[in-house]
Amino acid sequence: MLTENNRGTILYVEDNPENRLLIRRVLGSEGYTVHEASSAKIALDVLQALQPDLILMDINLPEMDGYTLTTRIRALPNMGTVPIVALTANVMRGDRERSMEAGCDGYIQKPIDIDTIGNQIAHFIK
Repeated sequence: MLTENNRGTILYVEDNPENRLLIRRVLGSEGYTVHEASSAKIALDVLQALQPDLILMDINLPEMDGYTLTTRIRALPNMGTVPIVALTANVMRGDRERSMEAGCDGYIQKPIDIDTIGNQIAHFIK
């Protein structure tokens, strides 16, 4: 929920703790509330109680990859319109297209640019 002091609520699905810390600090300093999930299972559990304004999705997750998780999230009630943005090191030809086919609305490659990530995120949160 967007408020004067909160630019939006983000669920960041990422298994690497250093990446989660970086995103939490950078986006937190820009007024976003960042919730984290270190696995697909945890993400699905969090989404039972949280209606985020945006989901940032790592593709290389243990147990269930981000493509599969994105497809599962899209099938959940009230999640069909929540923007999902792939935030990934997968930058080979076809990776962006595969992310979009799975249901992502956008694609940001790692390593992130801490000076532009806030504007990139704001583009997806209305």
